[in-house]
Amino acid sequence: MRRKRLVILGATGSIGASTLRVIAAHPDLFEVVGLAAGRDTAKLRELAARFNVRNLALADSDDPTIPHGKQALCDLAAHPDADLTVMAIAGMAGYEPTLAAIEAGHDVALATKEVLVMAGEEVMRRRAAKGVRILPLDSEHSALFQALQGEAYRPACVRTADEPAAEARVAEAILTASGGPFLRRKELDWKRVTVAEALNHPRWRMGPKVTIDSATMMNKGLELIEAIHLFNLRPDQLRVWIHPQSIVHSLVRFRDGALLAQLGVADMALPIQYALTWPDRAADAPVEPLSLAQMQGLEFIEPDLSRFPCLHLVFEALPQGTWTHPILTLANEVAVRAFLAGRITADRIAAVIEEALAAGPAPFDAILRQAEASVDRFAAS
Repeated sequence: MRRKRLVILGATGSIGASTLRVIAAHPDLFEVVGLAAGRDTAKLRELAARFNVRNLALADSDDPTIPHGKQALCDLAAHPDADLTVMAIAGMAGYEPTLAAIEAGHDVALATKEVLVMAGEEVMRRRAAKGVRILPLDSEHSALFQALQGEAYRPACVRTADEPAAEARVAEAILTASGGPFLRRKELDWKRVTVAEALNHPRWRMGPKVTIDSATMMNKGLELIEAIHLFNLRPDQLRVWIHPQSIVHSLVRFRDGALLAQLGVADMALPIQYALTWPDRAADAPVEPLSLAQMQGLEFIEPDLSRFPCLHLVFEALPQGTWTHPILTLANEVAVRAFLAGRITADRIAAVIEEALAAGPAPFDAILRQAEASVDRFAAS
């Protein structure tokens, strides 16, 4: 059997590292034909040597020997030798390379939330037109993906026109959340939250932007939007519950009342391996198996939206329509970047998003300008 050939964008990040761990565990199944990173030239060269990869790209570099820039990422994502493109570039930078991979006829294993949040309708329309699959890498969406599937049913993200729709049987989809670093804090004053505190996640080690989103629970809001597009669900079918142990990764309640969940250890290698091997399951994932003893004392807590205003804004915005989706992600990205840079306090993240939503539908560049203007005003006050 020919090995599946992979291009990995975001190879030096946490998702990239977990993906390469899976590939290293199954050299008989996978071959890496392309690697891309942000600007870490040394790390990219190290990975290229380890996995014998010649095709490289960087988002930003002054090294003339490695292609760099937006077009270089798009070219690599669409590389003719690839079967599947792993999209793990953080933020908006993953959008155009994802479209390039789809247009090239490649399946996409997607970890970048912003791609579907910004342009989910367009991405899913192009996916269907090209007959390729969008395979979720996030543990929550992988859990929903696994629970939705049956022998006769396929979720929207991989379904062809003649296959029955899995979502037709769904009553609600429940995404679980760790609760982040502030779940147990009795008095949560976002104005006093420091960057170091917000980056101190109790369970996951992720990039700074994603870690801040976890602290504010905005990451769960963006995941709700992803679920709408991946699985063709309505906003009123979606729920969020806090599950601090991060063992139950998400659940689906079907119309007959049955509740199916996917459980596993808190290790991204497991959902990544499932995406890479779908529709099969490879043996011996490079993770410790979950034991029954680990499942004792599991907690499920309905989130207090008054403590997490970013998530509250998402629940208010989603019923208004898909025009809210790019506003939620772009305004949040601008605000989080400003918070990490020390320009605004943590409470202003929600305020920037709220002002952008109040301004109404707008093109991407206008949303960014609105959010930057809000940040400038808050920084000066």
